[in-house]
Amino acid sequence: MPSKTRVGGLALGLALLLAITLVSQSPSLTLLSREGRRPIALSLVGDREFVGLDDLATAFQLTVREESGALTVSYKGRTIVLTGEQALASIGGRLVSLPARPVRSGSRWLVPVEFISLALASIYDVPLDLHRESRLLVLGDLRVPRVSIRHEPLGNAARLTIDATPRAASVVSQDGTRLTIRFEADALDVTPPPIQSQGFVLAVRVVDPSTLAVDLGPRFGGFRATSEGIDTTTRLVIDFMGTPTDAIPGAPASASPPSPPALPDLRPPASPITTIVLDPGHGGSEKGATGPGGTLEKDFTLAMARRLKATIEGRLGIRVILTRDDDQLMSLDDRAAVANNNKAGLFLSLHANAAPRPDVAGASIYVAAFSEQDLAGARLVPERVPLFGGGLRDIELVPWNFAQMRFIRQSAEAARLLEGSLRERVPLVTPAVASAPFRVLESANMPALLIEVGYLSNPSQEKQLANSDFQTVFSQAVVDAVTSFRDQLAAGDGAER
Repeated sequence: MPSKTRVGGLALGLALLLAITLVSQSPSLTLLSREGRRPIALSLVGDREFVGLDDLATAFQLTVREESGALTVSYKGRTIVLTGEQALASIGGRLVSLPARPVRSGSRWLVPVEFISLALASIYDVPLDLHRESRLLVLGDLRVPRVSIRHEPLGNAARLTIDATPRAASVVSQDGTRLTIRFEADALDVTPPPIQSQGFVLAVRVVDPSTLAVDLGPRFGGFRATSEGIDTTTRLVIDFMGTPTDAIPGAPASASPPSPPALPDLRPPASPITTIVLDPGHGGSEKGATGPGGTLEKDFTLAMARRLKATIEGRLGIRVILTRDDDQLMSLDDRAAVANNNKAGLFLSLHANAAPRPDVAGASIYVAAFSEQDLAGARLVPERVPLFGGGLRDIELVPWNFAQMRFIRQSAEAARLLEGSLRERVPLVTPAVASAPFRVLESANMPALLIEVGYLSNPSQEKQLANSDFQTVFSQAVVDAVTSFRDQLAAGDGAER
């Protein structure tokens, strides 16, 4: 019978081995710069990834101080103030919502990894681009396209569809039993999917920062690669054909295999919404509504827009543009111009409401309203304009402040879908959808909505709006509504463009 000492020693050894294994399996964030790559350790708190402020201080030459219950993160005279009690960061007096509050781990302070893009990036003097899903942090002006991969078995053939956003050209070559796809990029934001092989493609792997390898199976006989640009995306389609002796199950061994059928075009049709513009209301000297706890509408709308942008891009892969990404003053016409000039398929202006009574609460949605006089005066009148090659041409011009008239029906449908998605998730006013003569909507040349997320004048709702869980639920509801609206447009239901 072993002694208690030996049993205790064995248990301690197993515990140490387990601890070492857990540490080695901890995820890490890869910092990519012109100088190369380096890992930054991540820690799991619950199911969320955190990074140590001490590790960030080392990587980015930050100064971190703790005093009077507050954490101050400084870089070249610019500071971020945090507390362990709230999921907020104060940057020069501007509040930014974080997905979770900082936590202490022994002598260290940990912050959610999103702190890098939401707070640190705003004080650092070199661009920081956090690719959350692939755990990649890009430092500086590097080309790192987001790459998505889809594998489709087609019976006696197979297809890989590889989208790179923003556009990145690639070269495909074969070396024995694998294809190599080399992109014109500094690195790739990619997570190769598992492949359910049908004998053509066994796996897709990342072999260096800008190169993918496709492992070929025993049925591979040849390939055809085509590339095309779709808005801001380069789509590479690789079709795989079988070998001449690729037998068909159930056919006689002596039977000659038929010629492979023409590959069907399974590429999805172009989405009717390729760009969405989010407009964080107010900014600069226009603070908007102010809550009793000091929350400013201009800060809340910017934080909400950033979160919504990340959610839309992550779930739908649609390009999202913010009319402002910092605390700047923009005119209403300039906000609409950002959407018009970028040919957006949807424009969402985000706001927070206020009322004299502090008990009023709930979100509301607005579409543009036009008077009968406006409708009568907005009739299109042909105007003769000169052509570059000489001569004249009559064209119909739409007045700037009447551009939304063509999209009133689509905007109303988008509002209906958003109301349905928000209901049962967040409080809504009654009625939740209304029309109003908002200038920022009137000039939008696409479906457009103004969303009042809630009332800052209500003390309890002010706290709710600053809560990361509420913002996440609200963002998911908007994404669900956008998905439904996009699908309706794709089906031709009410399309006007």
